[in-house]
Amino acid sequence: MKIPFNRPPFLGKEFEYMQEAVKNGRICGDGNFNKKCHSTLQNLTGSPKALLTTSCTHALEMSAYLCDISPGDEVIMPSFTFVSTANAFASRGASIRFVDIRKDTMNINENLIEEAITEKTKAIVPVHYAGVACEMDKILQIAKEHNLFVVEDAAQALMSSYKGISCGNLGDFGAFSFHETKNYSMGEGGALLIKNPMYADRAEIIREKGTNRCQFHRGEIDKYTWVDLGSSYLPSELNAAYLYAQLEDPNVILNNRLSSFNTYQTILQPLADSGILELPYIPEHCNHNAHMFYIKTPTKEIRDKLIKFLGENGILAVFHYVPLHSAPAGKHFGKFIGEDKFTTKESDRLLRLPMFYGLTKEEIYFVCEKIHEFFKS
Repeated sequence: MKIPFNRPPFLGKEFEYMQEAVKNGRICGDGNFNKKCHSTLQNLTGSPKALLTTSCTHALEMSAYLCDISPGDEVIMPSFTFVSTANAFASRGASIRFVDIRKDTMNINENLIEEAITEKTKAIVPVHYAGVACEMDKILQIAKEHNLFVVEDAAQALMSSYKGISCGNLGDFGAFSFHETKNYSMGEGGALLIKNPMYADRAEIIREKGTNRCQFHRGEIDKYTWVDLGSSYLPSELNAAYLYAQLEDPNVILNNRLSSFNTYQTILQPLADSGILELPYIPEHCNHNAHMFYIKTPTKEIRDKLIKFLGENGILAVFHYVPLHSAPAGKHFGKFIGEDKFTTKESDRLLRLPMFYGLTKEEIYFVCEKIHEFFKS
C-alpha cells in the first residue's frame, strides 16, 4: 500500500465551475467566483470583509501594509511557524521577536508575550497551529493594553473556532491559506479577513496594485489611478471557481477529516496511555478542523527512525517546521526572547501523519498498524 502525505481535495464540481468561469468571459481576478468566495467566507467566519489573495503569504503581506509596519518596528510571533509568517513583516523592515511555544498545543505561549514588548512593538502574530486556536483572550487583552495590532496567522484554521468565534476573526486581521495541502484548496491561494471596516477600502487598494480600481468598478469614482503602495494580490477566476466548489458546503470536508482524526486518535491511544508517544491536545474551548494529525515521539532520533520505517512501508510521514530563530535569516531578521524551553525540543519530536480528504479507514489502519509494529520492535 502506498499512502501519500497529502492529496489535494476535490469534491466534483471544481471543473464545472472553472468551465463556467471561462464561459463568463472573464478569468482575471474579482469576477463572479471571487465575489462568491468573499461572501461565503464572510458568512462562515462572521467577518465583515474577506478578500481572496494569491496566497496566505500575500494575505500576511497585506496585513503588514495595513498595520503600517516600517523599518524599526518590532513584531512578536512564535519561532515554530512557516517562514511566511516572519517574511511578511521582515520584508517591511520589521525586527522579529520570537517567543517560546506552549508544550501542549504548540501555539505561542501567551504568558511570554508581554516580556517581549518594547516601545518599538507594533503587532502580535499568533499562529493557530494545526487548526487549534491560540489563547486569544489573553493575547487580545495584552494587545489592547499596549495598543498593538493582532494579526492571526490562521493558515491552517478555516472552520476552527475559539470560544465560538471563528479563527481569523478574533484579531484585527486574519490570514487563511488555500494551498493544496490545506483543508480547502485552490492550488495556491489565500484570504485576508478584515475585522474593522475602516481598513476595507485600503485593503482593496493594496490588493489592486495600489490603485482604486475596485471603487471604479463599483461606479464610486469616474476613473481609477495609483493612490497607494500595493501589489497584484488577486487570484484568477479559475482558482476561485475551484475553491468555491469546496466552500459551498465546507462540512463535507470538515466531517470527513474529523472522522479520520478520531480514528487515528482511537487506534493510537493505547500507545499514548503507555507513555510511548503523545497525541494532539485540543483545549475544551477550542473547536478544531482536523487540519493535521501529529504524534510526538520520545526523541528526535526515534522520530527520524520512525519516518524511515514508515517510508519503507510506503507511508509518507513528515516532520514540520525547523524553528525560524535557528535559521540564517531568522538570526539576521529576528531574535529569540527568553528561554527556548519547548520550541526546539517539541519540534524535534513531532511527526505528521498522512491526513487529507478521502483518506480511507483502511489507509489509517495500515498507518497505525505500522506505528504499533515499530514501537513493539
